[in-house]
Amino acid sequence: MDAHAAGEPLRVVTEGVGPIPGRTILEKRRYAHERLDGIRRTLIFEPRGHADMYGALVTDPVTEDGDLGVLFMHNEGWSTMCGHGIIALVTIALETKMIKRMETVRLDTPAGRVTAHATLEGDRVRKVAFENVASFPYVLDQTVEIPRIGKIRYDIAYGGAFYAFVRAVDMSVELITRDFRAIIRRGMAVKRAVIKSYPIRHPFEDDLSFLYGTIIVGPPVSAEAHARNVCIFAEGEVDRSPTGTGVSARLALEYARGHLKRNEPFTVESIIGTRFTGTVVEPRKFGPYDAIIPRIEGDAWITGRHEFLVAPDDPLRDGFILR
Repeated sequence: MDAHAAGEPLRVVTEGVGPIPGRTILEKRRYAHERLDGIRRTLIFEPRGHADMYGALVTDPVTEDGDLGVLFMHNEGWSTMCGHGIIALVTIALETKMIKRMETVRLDTPAGRVTAHATLEGDRVRKVAFENVASFPYVLDQTVEIPRIGKIRYDIAYGGAFYAFVRAVDMSVELITRDFRAIIRRGMAVKRAVIKSYPIRHPFEDDLSFLYGTIIVGPPVSAEAHARNVCIFAEGEVDRSPTGTGVSARLALEYARGHLKRNEPFTVESIIGTRFTGTVVEPRKFGPYDAIIPRIEGDAWITGRHEFLVAPDDPLRDGFILR
């Protein structure tokens, strides 16, 4: 099943892959990386996908009260969490009756438990809001030298994945579709420079200890939004949505700096003008970090149902194995 949330695609595998071994979702993610990467490449890359395709494998939950487990995938590998993916997956799962009709869906993700709440209207899921994992500022007000740009200031924050936050004005780009190639180049330059200059360690899981992407922030275009985020992640993908995990990390930054209060709505728009609205549900300690539990709300739409064929002698098969 294909869908989009705020313009960002999600391709969900609903049949053809058997149970994925692992006591935890992180163990299942490792198995997928080692044994199922041909499925990712087949469904994400051309000719069936494209450079900015995003996907998900649904797994059995690993917790007693979980409804679904999920592994997210993209052009670089296997993600740890995905906000637009949660919104789209819950929409697909409920509208297609993949799971029983319910207003609250508990998902086990590699980053931890995510609880989603669906607003139902007949057979349609009108919107989905989810409480994300604990999100926190990792480091503030650092500087790094970027080739052909110069020294810039950045923050790192976590919202299910780690992001480097920089300002559009410092990057000499406008956060509009016309500038998307420059946004990719400069966003990836920031990601590479920060990876080299600042080590990232998740407080509990080594598998989560890496920089996922760069988020370039700027003023909104729409009067209905408070800010604009453009995320460049994985191997140069541009998120068409405001990025659910990125908005979670942004909320943590704004709250830490005293710019945002608990339960105060903060609406972020994407490069194409679509919006997610986030709120700080509650502050929480997460290891050594002052964190928050963010709530992100958006909507999604099913766009297609597909059956992909992979012939045994297809030269692009490259490890595609159905279990």
